[in-house]
Amino acid sequence: AGMVLSVLVILLLSVLYEAVKMGKAVLLRRALLALPRSLSQEALSEPPEGDSGPAQGRWFWFHVAQTLFHVLQVVLGYAVMLAVMSYNAWIFLGAIAGSTLGYFL
Repeated sequence: AGMVLSVLVILLLSVLYEAVKMGKAVLLRRALLALPRSLSQEALSEPPEGDSGPAQGRWFWFHVAQTLFHVLQVVLGYAVMLAVMSYNAWIFLGAIAGSTLGYFL
């Protein structure tokens, strides 16, 4: 029962890793869409003091969210790697199955 539970947990961690990876890509796309379309000197210059502009504020929060997603992705990746490094074939297969299922979903 313990081994089945361990494999199931690793499988779910691998699925979650793939979901976080996809969420990070979606946030990157949204952050890029929040940037100004014009690359003129006026659009790139800093706004007057006290005025941070709505696009600049949105981009900042997208960047914060991407940073948190990155940290979560690194933690999950190292956790799955540590489990695989136990050299247990069932846990290895659980990680592979979870990664496959997560990518498919």
